[in-house]
Amino acid sequence: MSEEWRFVPAGSVTKQRREKVRLQPGIEYRAMGVRWHGKGAYSRGTITTETVKAKTLYRARAGDFVFNRIDTQKGAFDVVPHGLDGSLTTNEFPLYEVDRKQIDARFLLLYFQQAEVRRQIGLARAGSEGRARWKEADFEAWAVPLPPPAAQARIIEVVAAIDTHIAALDAEADALNALLNGHKEARFSAFKASSPLKRLGDVMNEVKRPVDVDATSDYRQIGVRSHGRGVFSKDAVSGKDLGSKKVYWVEPGDLVINIVFAWEGAVAVIPPEIVGYCGSHRFPTYRRPDGGDVEFLRFMFSTNSGVGLLAACSPGGAGRNRTLNRRILLASEVAIPSPEEQAKVVAELHSMEAAVAATRAEVESLRSTRAALLSAMLNREIEISQAERTVT
Repeated sequence: MSEEWRFVPAGSVTKQRREKVRLQPGIEYRAMGVRWHGKGAYSRGTITTETVKAKTLYRARAGDFVFNRIDTQKGAFDVVPHGLDGSLTTNEFPLYEVDRKQIDARFLLLYFQQAEVRRQIGLARAGSEGRARWKEADFEAWAVPLPPPAAQARIIEVVAAIDTHIAALDAEADALNALLNGHKEARFSAFKASSPLKRLGDVMNEVKRPVDVDATSDYRQIGVRSHGRGVFSKDAVSGKDLGSKKVYWVEPGDLVINIVFAWEGAVAVIPPEIVGYCGSHRFPTYRRPDGGDVEFLRFMFSTNSGVGLLAACSPGGAGRNRTLNRRILLASEVAIPSPEEQAKVVAELHSMEAAVAATRAEVESLRSTRAALLSAMLNREIEISQAERTVT
């Protein structure tokens, strides 16, 4: 490449903004923070001297570079947007005005969005439980690339083109998901109005497959996410570590409920790839004794009324104090349409889910492409012109 690139300390192209604001009683102030995982700056609503302990905060200006001193390795960086201009932050969110003749704040943000850079920051941090601050001196001493302004602008433009496509696909996925949920609610509402009621205990039976734990063997376990987000696998543990803990084999096609968070819709069906896994007593599994498809029950439990039923059968306070009472659940009556109607709605909803999943997968693929292309440009592994051709 013919363009001259340099690495310079971040502090040589930025200057910390410390516009102090001493809070006064009876006045409301807008506050902001910075989220993890590249989700950026956000409004924290209004604050007063009665809602915060700090007596002095710092005013942010649109275009400032900002990060979270506690969670920097988790991607808590951003450029303050115009909508948050004038908002206040604590000293945990240092603000920096950039030297615009040398560097664009958006380019600096792109550099710190790289996974490898975040990994290096994580390694540089010290302290117990990963809570040590990455302070201003750490940021200011960090070496950042400084290409010519024209090259920075071209890199920003390449990434912005990908981000526009990602945003469009995200919106499409959200719209498809809204259609899915609307159709699901409508279909199950219709069933409730026209189909006979049956005890859940007549259409789902608990299946127990106790594991004879061997202290010398390893066991892979599953978990179930809330809000219908499916099954996930946990790290394998040894039989010795399981000790006297009771675990049960799960098999593809099982309906599984997380009884601790059933009230949040933690229900799933074990997918085909989850073979040879087990779960604790907190994840009971069910099959249909009537030959029906358990997917019908999964969809039912993901509707508003289905989640409401799970919540009603989970008495107690919030969190882990709201354990599902399976006896009450199985004694509850729900609308069960004909086998033909069940099969029809399952096919419809599967098709709609597949469309959502395909669009989400395309988004993730684009995000991977974005990350790889950004890294390649910043590491000078490809010409910027080559990257530009990739996105056109």
